Amino acid sequence: MLAAALCPPAQAFARRPPSGDLVELQVRDLDSGRLLERHYHRGRWHLAGEPGQRYALVLRNLTGERVLAVLSVDGVNVVSGQTAAPSQSGYVLEPWQQIEVRGWRKSLEQVAEFHFTALPDSYAARTGRPENVGVIGMAVFRERRPAAVTPPPYYRRDGVAGAEDAAKAGAPAAGTREALAAPSHAPEARQALGTGHGQRRWDAARTTHFERASSRPEQVLSLYYDSYEALAARGVLPSRRPAWREPQAFPVGFVPDP
Repeated sequence: MLAAALCPPAQAFARRPPSGDLVELQVRDLDSGRLLERHYHRGRWHLAGEPGQRYALVLRNLTGERVLAVLSVDGVNVVSGQTAAPSQSGYVLEPWQQIEVRGWRKSLEQVAEFHFTALPDSYAARTGRPENVGVIGMAVFRERRPAAVTPPPYYRRDGVAGAEDAAKAGAPAAGTREALAAPSHAPEARQALGTGHGQRRWDAARTTHFERASSRPEQVLSLYYDSYEALAARGVLPSRRPAWREPQAFPVGFVPDP
């Protein structure tokens, strides 16, 4: 279970109160810089996107040891392009490290940017795999025989101190066949958004090695996304349509000044 792994630049962050999770996953709008708000509904986390919106997956290692995060978008592994399974390639985060994954990995130097788009134009649909469009998945593994636990770094006044490594780990974990995919039952409303294969951008990474402590992930997270209108139709978000008001034949009022 020894894995070759990839490493883009990253930042460390001040320690947070323990949550039980190994890695925190957020989605950042690359144009505005804001994190997309997550909405909890019927046991799932949801977020709303807009067509053309470029985004990045923001990962934070909440532990003092190295961990492997295998990522999928629309049921597709973001590093290898395979139909996703936890046993595949992912990113290795150093202790307390934060990274941004901004696209589909094309090489050690480039990614193709993530952006929300109409479902037929999504990368998954264009490669014949539209069934799981609309979900971002993460499976996290601890490292076997990790190095000594590293104390959390803290912000300095002149910047942030911390490690600068993350990685792609490609060794299969025997017996693991769990796909990061949406449930097979029919959704309440048709999926509107998917994730496209956008413009190439420089995003350097390097390989490293990672041996998983177990064949099963210690943390699995799914974030379901769609357009605001589609989520409103499912009852996840309030409708943006103004409430209908009955017209009045003689509305109360007085003569205004000219």
